[in-house]
Amino acid sequence: MSSSTPAEGEPSDRPPGSGATTDEPAPGQPAAADEVTEPKEPKHSAVNWPVFGISAALIVAFVLWAWLLPDQAADVIFAAQDWVSTNLGWYYVATAGIVVVFVLIVALTRRGRTKLGPDHSKPRFNLFTWAAMLFAAGIGVDLMFFSIAGPATNILTPPDVPGLTEEAARMAPVWTMFHYGIPGWAMYALMGLAFGLFAYRYHMPLSIRSALAPIFGRRIEGSIGHGVEIAAVIGTIFGIATSLGIGVVFINFGLQALFDVPTGTAVQVALIAVAVAVTIASTVTGVDKGIRRLSELNVILALVLLVWVAVTGRLSAFLTALVQNIGDFFARLPDMLFETFAYNAGSPALPAQDWMADWTLFFWAWWIAWAPFVGLFLARISRGRTLRQFIGGVLLIPFGFIVLWVSIFGNATVASLQDGSIDFLVTATEEPESGFFLLLQQYPGAVFTMALAVLSGLLFYVTSADSGSLVMANMTSKATMRDSDGPPWLRIVWAVVTGALTLVMLFINGVETLQSATLLIGLPFSVVIYLLMISVWRALNTEGFSQDARERSLAGAISARLRGTGEQGSWRQRLRQRASLPTAEQAAKQLTDVAAPALEAVAGELRAIGHDVTVERGTESEHGLPYCNLTVDFGDQDQFKYEAYPVAYPVPSFAASPTTGRETYFKLEVFSQTGSRGHNLMGYSQEQTIADVVDAYDAHLTYLGETAEHGAPTGTVDPAVPTQWEDEA
Repeated sequence: MSSSTPAEGEPSDRPPGSGATTDEPAPGQPAAADEVTEPKEPKHSAVNWPVFGISAALIVAFVLWAWLLPDQAADVIFAAQDWVSTNLGWYYVATAGIVVVFVLIVALTRRGRTKLGPDHSKPRFNLFTWAAMLFAAGIGVDLMFFSIAGPATNILTPPDVPGLTEEAARMAPVWTMFHYGIPGWAMYALMGLAFGLFAYRYHMPLSIRSALAPIFGRRIEGSIGHGVEIAAVIGTIFGIATSLGIGVVFINFGLQALFDVPTGTAVQVALIAVAVAVTIASTVTGVDKGIRRLSELNVILALVLLVWVAVTGRLSAFLTALVQNIGDFFARLPDMLFETFAYNAGSPALPAQDWMADWTLFFWAWWIAWAPFVGLFLARISRGRTLRQFIGGVLLIPFGFIVLWVSIFGNATVASLQDGSIDFLVTATEEPESGFFLLLQQYPGAVFTMALAVLSGLLFYVTSADSGSLVMANMTSKATMRDSDGPPWLRIVWAVVTGALTLVMLFINGVETLQSATLLIGLPFSVVIYLLMISVWRALNTEGFSQDARERSLAGAISARLRGTGEQGSWRQRLRQRASLPTAEQAAKQLTDVAAPALEAVAGELRAIGHDVTVERGTESEHGLPYCNLTVDFGDQDQFKYEAYPVAYPVPSFAASPTTGRETYFKLEVFSQTGSRGHNLMGYSQEQTIADVVDAYDAHLTYLGETAEHGAPTGTVDPAVPTQWEDEA
C-alpha cells in the first residue's frame, strides 16, 4: 500500500540540555556512583532464529510448491479464497468497522491525551514536516493502478445499483476512496499506536510482541511471541509481494506503451531482478539516504501528474465532483463500513459476494498485511505526539491526498462514460494495469506524462522493495534498541525471498493470485489485530488508573513538601525558590547533599521492610552533572521509579534574578516511569524530598491496587533498571 521508508534515528526524550549514557546495572544491584560508560549495544540486532527460521521455511516451501505445482497451487488458493469470502467475509467487514470505532474512542476520550513517549517528550518533527511525511505515506504505485481500475469496474459492474447509470458513476470514485480511506488508515493507526506506546512510553523493544505484554506478560518472550511475529512476517511479505506484483505489471504496460516493450514473463523477471539488485546495492554500499531521496522525488512526480490531469482536463467539473464525492463518502461511510450485501445479490455479471471478495475483502486483508510495515514507520515519525494528534493525523492527512487523487483520476474515468467511450472502461476493467496509461493518452503531452508515470511507478516499486526488506529484517531480529536494524545479510535474504514469491505468484495467474493469497494470509494476523486492541486498551486503562491514583493521593500529599518549620518552609522561601535561576553547580550540590541522601534513606527503609530496591547514581553526559535514580521492583507489576535529574533550560526574558550573562539555568526535576512529573526539587530540604518520594510511592501503590482490581497488568518485560531517557542515534 504505502512505499514510505522508515525514518533513521530517534528523537531524544530528555528535555533540552540533558542526556544520560550510563550503562544499566544488573537487576536489583546498584551501579557504582558516578560510573559512566558508553552504551555497548550494536547498531544491528541479532537474528531471532526461531522467527526467521520458521517464517522463511514456510515462505520458501510455499514458493517451491507454487513453482513446481502451479496448477495445484492455483486451484487450492482460489478454492480457499472462495471459502473464506463466502464464510468469513462478515469477519473482515466487522474487523475493519471495529478498528475504526476503537481508534476513534481512543482519540476522543481522555486516553487521547497520552503521549507516544514520556510525558515530557516533544515531537521530533514540526507539524508541517510530520504532515508532509504522512502525506507521502498515502502515495504508491498501487494507488495509480486502482485509481482508474476501481472506478472503471464500479461504473460497469457496481455491487448495489445497475451498471452504466448515473448512480453507478456517482458512487464509483466514492467506493475507491472508501477502499483506500479511513478504515485502512485506522488499521495503520492502531499498529503505529501499539508500536509507539510500548516502545517509547514503556521502554520496551520496538516489536509486535512487546505490544502484547499486557495480555501475556513475560510469556511473550517465548513461543507466544514467536507465533505472533511469524504471523506478522508472513502477512507482511505477502502484502509487499502483492504491491510489487502490481508494480511489475503496471510498469511493464507503461514500457510497452512508450517503447513497445513486450508484456510478459521476461520483462517481469527483469523488473523483479532490478528491485532485488537495488536492495542489495543499498545494503552493501550504504546508499539508503539516496533511496530515501528517490522516495521524496516520487511525491513530486505524482503531484505533477495530478496537477497536469486536473489543469488540462475539466478542472471546474473535477472540483465540483470532488466536493460531492466528499459529501457522498461521509454520508455513506457508516453504510459502506458495515456493508456485507446480505440483502443484495448484485448483478448476473458480477454477484455482490464476488465483488466483495475482489474489492472490500481483498483491501481489508491487504491493509492488515501491510499494517506492521506502515505502523512501524508511523510510530517512528510520531514519537512525542499525543494519541489524539497521532490518530487524527494518520486518519485525515493521507486520506486528504487520496480523496484528491481518486476524485481527479476517478472522475476523469467517469468522464469517459459521459463522453460515450465505453471501450476505455471495459479495457481498464479487464486489463487494470493499462487504465492509467490509456487515460493519460487522452490528455495533452501524453508521451511526457506516461514517461513520468513509468518513472514514478518504477521509483515507488524499488523503494517499496528496499524498505520492505529492511522491515522484514527488523521483524526477524531481536530488537534490543528502539532504533536498531537487522543485519545487512538478513535484509538481502528477505529481498531475494520476496522477489521469488512475487515472481512465482505472477506466473500462476498474475495479480489475481496475489490478491487471493493476500485475502487468505491476512486472516491469521487479523487475530493479532484484536489482541492489540485488547492490549492497548489495558495499557491505556493503567494510564487512567495512574492519573486517578495521583489525584486520590493528592490530599495527603499537599504537601509534606511544603510543610516544615522555620524559614525553609515559609512562603518567603517559596517565593525566593520560584524566582531563583540555579547554576549547574547549585543543581549538583542539591543532588549530592540533599536529594541523593534522601533517596538512599528511603531505599534503606524499603529494604528493611522487604522490598527489592535499586539506587543508581550516574553522571549525565552533556553537562557532567550527577543524577540519582530509585527503583522498586514489584515482579510482574510496574516498577516504582523516582529519579532526580538535572535539566537545563534557557533563561527566560522576564527573569527577575541576575544571571551574569548565563544562557541557561537548571532544575532538579523528578522523573517517573512515564517521564517528567513536572516539578523541581531545588530548595527542598532532605525531609521535604523524602516526603515527596513517599507521596509518589503512595500514589504508585494506589495505582497498583487499581490495576490488580481491574485485571490490567502492563507486564513489563525489562528488568528493574534505570531508564535511558536519551536514546542513542
